Amino acid sequence: MSDALPDAVLFTCNYNRVRSPMAEGLFKRFYGKRAFVDSCGLKPDPAGEGVDPFVVVVMDELGLDVSDHQPKTFAQLEDDSFDVVVSLTPEAQHRAVELSRDRSVEIEYWPTHDPTLTDGSREARLEAYREVRDTLAEQIKRRFGAPSTFGG
Repeated sequence: MSDALPDAVLFTCNYNRVRSPMAEGLFKRFYGKRAFVDSCGLKPDPAGEGVDPFVVVVMDELGLDVSDHQPKTFAQLEDDSFDVVVSLTPEAQHRAVELSRDRSVEIEYWPTHDPTLTDGSREARLEAYREVRDTLAEQIKRRFGAPSTFGG
């Protein structure tokens, strides 16, 4: 199914600190360099904090280091010629549709729970992040095919 993989995929959410960096990291793990992948958000990282610390923890559980991820907005993308744009929030979906007005790009909306809204213990919050991570992993594999058996 490798020939069905698009050349370039963009994952979008609100701040590019939680859901879209998870999706980007998972996509890279599954398909290596067979396709270009990036992620962005609608708004700048409010406090310049970088990727959410709980994202770092739950991605590390899979052996994926996303600690160096720097959140960026649509305006900060180096290139905006993507074959597929996957929006993970309603707000990002609206922006993705605008992006596609004058070009050929597939726009998909995958409504994804915001784990930052979960209250409770550290473990309860981590479990919410794991649930989002695992749901995204399944959606990515369902949409883009079986992962590569190699990392490159």
